[in-house]
Amino acid sequence: MARRVMVEIPATSANLGPGFDCLGLALELYNAVSLEYADDFEVEISGEGVDRLPRTEANLICRAIQTYYDALGRPVPTFRLSLENHIPLARGLGSSAAAVVGGLFAANALAGDLMSFSDLLKLAHKLEGHPDNVAPAIYGGLTVAVATGDEVMCVKCPIPEGLKAVLFIPDFAMSTRAARQVLPRFVSRADAVFNVGRAAALVAALTTSQIEYVGEATRDRLHQPYREQIFPAMPDLVAAAREAGALGAFLSGAGSTICALCSGNEDAVAGAMQMVGQEKGFPGHTQITSVARHGTRLIDNSP
Repeated sequence: MARRVMVEIPATSANLGPGFDCLGLALELYNAVSLEYADDFEVEISGEGVDRLPRTEANLICRAIQTYYDALGRPVPTFRLSLENHIPLARGLGSSAAAVVGGLFAANALAGDLMSFSDLLKLAHKLEGHPDNVAPAIYGGLTVAVATGDEVMCVKCPIPEGLKAVLFIPDFAMSTRAARQVLPRFVSRADAVFNVGRAAALVAALTTSQIEYVGEATRDRLHQPYREQIFPAMPDLVAAAREAGALGAFLSGAGSTICALCSGNEDAVAGAMQMVGQEKGFPGHTQITSVARHGTRLIDNSP
């Protein structure tokens, strides 16, 4: 049995416009979690969150490890945890999902792979609260995930070759809680039908490589219009991405990142969003990434 493991977890973009709380996409931007048995508890952090994340049992990864061993009915061993973070915090790129999934997968690898992916998905959903980020972090690619009580139904879908995500990552953070508080309790039938149709069309367009439909299929009426209260430059950034050649663009998760799906024109799209962000008083930086075809994986298993 291994005494030290390291796992790699991709960033994720949830919702993809109309697929509120059910669609997610894994991105080639990774955190790494190293877990090993030790005589004394220790947490080391480098990269994103180095000055913000706790180095105690309150760390979300530690809580995920605790949840894993609780599910097994076993005591948690004393461990040393080392985190290398590249996923920005509070930017809608699945940093909390990566922490939850990373902790669960590392604990599972260290224990000898006693749980299946579906078992880990259930635990991740229990901790995270929404399956749209944890599912692609586990399985990679494009996922449709729906929670039914304690169970999570997840379907991984094929996507076109060469699909890129251009990310505009603003300098300001958006709280998921704040982003949810601005949403209405009820929506009209027209808005519900609008989103159901486009979410279905988006999955169909991506799985069949009919990318000409992605632009219309990434439009949304359920959450983005209301979140403009927090991020008023959002529609301008989305429009700039589309005009520069993006297939479609949307708020990534609860924000603040804008994600533009592209099949070419990536540099032009990045430049357009960068310029509009600066002009509208929301500066940030851009990153071009591929879709991660695989989800969380073991990259080191030392005896």
